[in-house]
Amino acid sequence: LGVVGVIVIMVVIQQKRAERLKRSGIAEIDKMDGVQFEHYLGHLFRSQGYKAEVTKAAGDYGADLVISKDGKRIVVQAKRYKKNVGLKAVQEVQGAKAHYRANGAWVVTNSNFTQQAYELAKSNGVRLISRDELVEMLLVMKEKLSASKKSGSVKTSA
Repeated sequence: LGVVGVIVIMVVIQQKRAERLKRSGIAEIDKMDGVQFEHYLGHLFRSQGYKAEVTKAAGDYGADLVISKDGKRIVVQAKRYKKNVGLKAVQEVQGAKAHYRANGAWVVTNSNFTQQAYELAKSNGVRLISRDELVEMLLVMKEKLSASKKSGSVKTSA
């Protein structure tokens, strides 16, 4: 009886996880190209109160976005990958930090990171945002949008 209970609990947990992923929209992100992902991240960061600027596609000096809030400027490297993101992304965003005179550097992916990327990021103060954290950010953004639609406070541009 205990084994059946554990199996039922595991199935329910798996169903809830699958529902969260579906609600987050991560499957749509997995289908985007790199430029679409960068623009989508701009939208996501704006929903968090950041001013977000997508850099030009070629010659971006290692930053796909520059975001700012509360006097802090952050360079963001966006990696829409199927495999884990490695050292190169951390190195690129670290270089972009100086070029854009930023206070912080982030790498955001719909995937995960290699152990080497985690180690280099830690020693250089680079924030890594992997798939799980991205899903959480997406869910928060969607909840805000849903709440603003329900309250009728959606801004329309004239």
